[in-house]
Amino acid sequence: MADSGRVGHALLLYENEGCGALPVALAYVQYLNCIDRKDGDSCGQCPACRQMSRLVHPDTHFIFPVNSSSKVDVSKPTSESFLGIWRELVAENPYFTESELYAALGTEGKSGVIAIAEARYILEKLSLSSIEDGYKSVLMWLPEKMNAETANKLLKIVEEPPEKTVFVFITHNPDRVLPTIFSRCQSYRVLPLPKEELASVLTDVFGKDGQAARQQAAISGGSIGVALNAMGDREEYQSFMQIFGGLLKGCAGRDLQAVLDAADKMSAIGSREKQKAFCIFAGECLRKIFMTRLGMSETAGISPDEAAFYSEISAKASDSFCRKAMSLTDRSVMLLDRNVNQKMVFCDLAGQMFLSF
Repeated sequence: MADSGRVGHALLLYENEGCGALPVALAYVQYLNCIDRKDGDSCGQCPACRQMSRLVHPDTHFIFPVNSSSKVDVSKPTSESFLGIWRELVAENPYFTESELYAALGTEGKSGVIAIAEARYILEKLSLSSIEDGYKSVLMWLPEKMNAETANKLLKIVEEPPEKTVFVFITHNPDRVLPTIFSRCQSYRVLPLPKEELASVLTDVFGKDGQAARQQAAISGGSIGVALNAMGDREEYQSFMQIFGGLLKGCAGRDLQAVLDAADKMSAIGSREKQKAFCIFAGECLRKIFMTRLGMSETAGISPDEAAFYSEISAKASDSFCRKAMSLTDRSVMLLDRNVNQKMVFCDLAGQMFLSF
């Protein structure tokens, strides 16, 4: 698009979490503004490239979900309030997950939101002339976090932006992006990496141990961000696995008390974002059980020390269990997003999984 001069005014990149849509978006905006691009790449040396590499290009604006935090002394913070933290996080690891963003911002206990103040900020910035005489761009991370009021205020400018202005939206859940925004974008899928390529990135770019990288690449669904998160925080992974294992072993043994104990542990997980992360983790575990039942355990990405657990559970589960249980975990994420009481959400999840097993 950039080479042809037919630049789309609004792009929506959708990915599985941590698969690289943000680095793609940053490279695209840098390429648009590079004054000496050639051979399909930006030069990396011109002022625009150097500014983009430090995330300080004056005509590039970042919007992401935020909430109140002790890290900023603002009653109603916006993305601009956390811009320094955002730059540090992206510079360190542009494949970060949603929970890692909230941890960095200090908003772990609250759901992030893109509020009406962000729309006012965008309209104000885009009403000004370009400082560098290049493209003005807005990179919005997780547009599904926009409320209806914000989206409605942005509709006109997204549909008919000023000349040489681009919007790039990066979503993990395209189905939850408001239709009014989604319909005005050209959508592109950022695919997960093959296992071999993911292992190579982990070792060559991030300096991870080769064997550990290969093992993690096999179980991370092609996501660099998920792999890095798991390799950096094994304590959380082990905690999630212990809770999930206790839940399914209770289901398999028809031990309702063990299932309810697991529900209490799920509801006691530190924040709603981590609870949602647990539900996503549980969905991935259910996929492994499903593949094991189909005799595809070698391609399911199961680590050797967990093989016996998946084999045992898959042998005891009903034919319809995985499908029903994955629907239940998706529903639980939706209910958590709507601020339904956590104890009610997880008690219902555990009970329904017990009945479905």
